[in-house]
Amino acid sequence: GTGSNILSALQDLFWLLKSKAEKQLQIISVLQWVLTFLIMGIACTLILMYILCTDCWAIAALYLAWLVFDWNTPKKGGRRSQWVRNWAIWRYFRDYFPIRLVKTHNLLTTRNYIFGYHPHGIMGLGAFCNFSTEATGVSQKFPGIRPYLATLAGNFRMPILRDYLMSGGICPVNRDSIDYILSKNGSGNAIIIVVGGAAESLNCTPGKNSVTLKNRKGFVKLALRHGADLVPVYSFGENEVYKQVIFEEGSWGRWVQKKFQKHIGFAPCIFHGRGLFSSNTWGLLPYSKPITTVVGEPITIPKIDNPSQKDVDFYHSVYVDSLIKLFDKYKSKFGLPETEVLEVN
Repeated sequence: GTGSNILSALQDLFWLLKSKAEKQLQIISVLQWVLTFLIMGIACTLILMYILCTDCWAIAALYLAWLVFDWNTPKKGGRRSQWVRNWAIWRYFRDYFPIRLVKTHNLLTTRNYIFGYHPHGIMGLGAFCNFSTEATGVSQKFPGIRPYLATLAGNFRMPILRDYLMSGGICPVNRDSIDYILSKNGSGNAIIIVVGGAAESLNCTPGKNSVTLKNRKGFVKLALRHGADLVPVYSFGENEVYKQVIFEEGSWGRWVQKKFQKHIGFAPCIFHGRGLFSSNTWGLLPYSKPITTVVGEPITIPKIDNPSQKDVDFYHSVYVDSLIKLFDKYKSKFGLPETEVLEVN
């Protein structure tokens, strides 16, 4: 009767309001991460400098003293926090796209690993969500494996930002840090390196599946020196969440980007996503496109203290072949046509 109809209408209204609230929380969770990626380091540095010039200078001085004392912590595995990695905000972050992590093989806790993550995209959203948070269940899918996402060492010179990054298990992508994790931190470690780096980000655009890999062999040499198995990882949809202005080789825009890349370590991209209040306007929020990260089969790597160039070239070719096979095996499952080819540059 009338009572049932009213109850049904109230239930529909409740679920509608709940759905809208969840969508807003998803947008907020992604927005805070984008702002963290773009401005947190600079903002915290400026705020710290300002506090030094106020009556609260002692607070800033104490933090700076702590910073000096704690300077080398990022190079020694950092200071991860399971509490931060399990924040509810990361689940909203995951659901905004949504982001999924697909396991194809088991990983032994008696081995160490270097994951090669492809492609970089604009911000490496899949890499962050899957390996620096527990939103997609990385610890449940790979029990006993500790993931370390490697990023620019310069981020760890920024006050506050460095501590925020370390809490998620993020480490500098430099030799000292990687050597420490793979040689002095026991077994069961997995370092995730976005192999293409800034150079790859310059070419990412929706509908394009290409990786910068042909001349990227340093991660293979590191794997050989430590006997760490190589694991190819491909993130379907990583290039779909932002649109970018691509400058042609030889243009002034590409020249500026390469200069930044060479001297600072990152390349400034001109990109846009959707607006905060509407998906039909331009803004900094990524488009809500699915990102599916597939972790491939590990490649067993021998330990060679001083690997020759021949050794590096051989295992690099094995890795490239494995990545292409991984892409070809799963491309049709995640929306790509069978004719799609992974471009290796």
